[in-house]
Amino acid sequence: MPAEGLVWLQNESILTDDELFRVIRIAVEHGIERVRLTGGEPLIRPSLVEIVREISTLSPRPEITLTTNGIGLAALAEPLASAGLNRINVSLDTLHAERFQKITHRNRWHDVIAGLEAVKKTTLKPIKVNSVLLRGINDDEAPALLDWALVNGYALRFIEQMPLDPQHGWSRAEMVSADEIYSELLGTHNLSPVGQKSRGSSPAEEFLVGDGPETVGIIGSVTRPFCADCDRLRLTADGQILNCLFAREEDDVRSILRSGSANVDAEIAAVLFGSVAKKMAGHGIGDPGFEQPDRPMSAIGG
Repeated sequence: MPAEGLVWLQNESILTDDELFRVIRIAVEHGIERVRLTGGEPLIRPSLVEIVREISTLSPRPEITLTTNGIGLAALAEPLASAGLNRINVSLDTLHAERFQKITHRNRWHDVIAGLEAVKKTTLKPIKVNSVLLRGINDDEAPALLDWALVNGYALRFIEQMPLDPQHGWSRAEMVSADEIYSELLGTHNLSPVGQKSRGSSPAEEFLVGDGPETVGIIGSVTRPFCADCDRLRLTADGQILNCLFAREEDDVRSILRSGSANVDAEIAAVLFGSVAKKMAGHGIGDPGFEQPDRPMSAIGG
């Protein structure tokens, strides 16, 4: 995110808890098996614990996961676990507090570490850590990050930087690729693919570290996409459905929720099915006509 931050959404444009839960309920009733709460940053939603608790009452009960920057996690890890959260992903790109401040514009590295320590004391397993390597900033840390994750029992996943920055300054030439990450790790660790099966709709390619059972994942969203198997939809905070991180078309469910229609559930279900039907064969990064979506990652959710 830029140092000056982004424009905040107006409160009236954001889905209420009841509206949010209604869309999730409809999705689960029509086959969604996993609900991931992302952001922006989900921990700043005051009712997050109550939202998790309500989702956990659905039948069939979906797996409930959370992706967070971890800054407020020390106080919320246990309440979230008690409310029914199953798993958690924490974003951390560096083992150095000063680099963390350069990347995030916040001097909060120690808060993230405290949050991860708090998660260790809960039932939330596995604890996944997501890291993005940035050329010239932290691209020398891959082996150290893996060693740190192994010592602490975290499941580490490296993610290629994607063209979802608000500045629209992403450059493929500057991106640290999945091949580079793998080669860097291979210089210090013995890695072997996990099994022989396809990763399916999972974004990460998993590798055993040594003889295992510990693994490391590499998500090559740009150079090794899993678009053909993608089964995900995204619901934004302001009530739009996206069928891809890079979608330039959004399907509005907020207007349906607030329409007063007698057939809201059926109309929202139709939007969800329609959005899936419109999924493209690939994200198109690298194609001559590729255009980065207007929303940055922080406005879509990972």
